[in-house]
Amino acid sequence: MSDRIHGPPHPAAEVAGGEWEAAYRAVAFMYEHGWSDRLPLVPATPRRVAELLATTHRPPDQDIGRLDQLKSPVTVEVAAVHAVMAGCRPEHFPVVLAAWDALMGERSDIGGGWQSSSGPARMIVVNGPVRHRLGFTGPARGLRPSTTVTRAIGLTVHNALGVVPHGLDRPAPGVLPGRWSMCVAENEEDSPWPPLSADGGVPAGTDAVSAILVDTSTFAGGPDTAAGPLMAELAGAITRIGGWTSRHAGAAVLLCPGHARLLARAGMSKDDVRALLTARCAPPSSPLPRRGDPGHLPIAVAGAADAGISMVARVFSGWSGTPVPVERNRDT
Repeated sequence: MSDRIHGPPHPAAEVAGGEWEAAYRAVAFMYEHGWSDRLPLVPATPRRVAELLATTHRPPDQDIGRLDQLKSPVTVEVAAVHAVMAGCRPEHFPVVLAAWDALMGERSDIGGGWQSSSGPARMIVVNGPVRHRLGFTGPARGLRPSTTVTRAIGLTVHNALGVVPHGLDRPAPGVLPGRWSMCVAENEEDSPWPPLSADGGVPAGTDAVSAILVDTSTFAGGPDTAAGPLMAELAGAITRIGGWTSRHAGAAVLLCPGHARLLARAGMSKDDVRALLTARCAPPSSPLPRRGDPGHLPIAVAGAADAGISMVARVFSGWSGTPVPVERNRDT
């Protein structure tokens, strides 16, 4: 056997004095009490929670989330506890708070969306310089912030709001891949169009978060696609996943930069793309959706410049068209 071992050293070589065993027991304790989303958690010690609370001007007891039918509010402190458990760093917490604000602006999120048997999950889109400042666009496309921010929301819904498996959380097929949710930083630098946040009225260049509840997603297009076939394939993908099957269903499109530039070179604005897809996919009885309508089609440009493939997601009901600015860390 080769003596060259790739990857990090064995944890026992790094952790002394029984600390590793204590950490294992803490994770096991949280599992036993049903606090987990089926993955290991970070213990939310008072010190770690205080570090997150120090990044915001909001008081710890401020209510930021709710489900009207459950009468169970989420406070800033509760959100901080679950952000620590999810693995967030302190500087990620303002994005978590903005995501909560955005979610609370969505009709489906404060209704029964999280309890649906279709198992919808959050799709969060981050705009502005915060993408680079916090590493959402770093190596491997910012895996830590993108994963932990969305996980913080899910853990809070699970523990604070009580939407738990075998209780209020009962997706029909069981554990769905999309249940873990997704967070993307829009690739504004390689996009020919204004960012998603600007579509909702937040000036371009402003740190902002949009949140949309989605059921599922599929890929569309390829690196050699032309504008006409690409539009046909996007429309086909929307139809396949059931977008706009009624006045109260919708879709979201995440175009790769190459596809966005291709459509722009063909003379199409984002509004043109939206209108053409809506006309092809909406029921004949449905009027053309406008921003803020349940059927409004959010379009963002995400992924590496050479990705060559786009994604379409089925929106659980619709998007309000309202992004939320991110509060600057009070220490900066």
